[in-house]
Amino acid sequence: MTGTRGILETDNILLSLLTDQDQNALIPWMEKIELKQNDVLFQPLQEIEHVYFFDSGLSSEIAVNADGIKIEVGCVGREGMSGVPAVLGVGASPHRSFMQVGGSALRTRVSDLQRCMVQIPLFAGLLLRYAHVFMAQIAATALVNGRYKVEQRLARWLLMSHDRLGGDLPLTHDFLALMLGVRRPSVTDTLHLLEGERLIKASRSLIAIRQREKLQALAGDAYGAPEAEYRRLISTRWPPTK
Repeated sequence: MTGTRGILETDNILLSLLTDQDQNALIPWMEKIELKQNDVLFQPLQEIEHVYFFDSGLSSEIAVNADGIKIEVGCVGREGMSGVPAVLGVGASPHRSFMQVGGSALRTRVSDLQRCMVQIPLFAGLLLRYAHVFMAQIAATALVNGRYKVEQRLARWLLMSHDRLGGDLPLTHDFLALMLGVRRPSVTDTLHLLEGERLIKASRSLIAIRQREKLQALAGDAYGAPEAEYRRLISTRWPPTK
């Protein structure tokens, strides 16, 4: 499902919800860009220069401590944007953001984003609601990582990635370990468990969802709260595979 591309010719859901007039006002400040796997969007505590409204691909937001221990706290695709702190008037984040799966995006400078938010109230309101939804995703990740079994946590991340990518998931075991905050062998064992139940088909760097409804049943209420907030506050078009 691609939705209405509009004047901006974008598959980004946030931008597609704007009126033609508001989209037209954004055109001078938006640049189409192709992003490759592992491209960095911002680094911890460094100035965020651009925000990205994704048309495709999958970005990952990572929390990192002083010893270099890392875990994924959020992911973004065409339902959203990178650089939520900029929406809130904050110039840097303690997190790191990079592209796990390459794709295309509309990019704008933070200063131009903030100017457009002042000039286009609908745009500003939409971005603030998205900031709330993204914070709900981060909170849900903390809850799930602390209280749910590894197989439920993995099922949740696979569903979230599938929402954003649509088809097969080019996710490595190393990245899934980063997502879950576990060792790589735990990921391999859990993938074998899900594959044995015929919920997925996994190779070294590609995962196919075979039975999404059963995968969602396995995840239980580990999956769905941030998605429900998105539908409640932004658009019922998300997630597209529901």
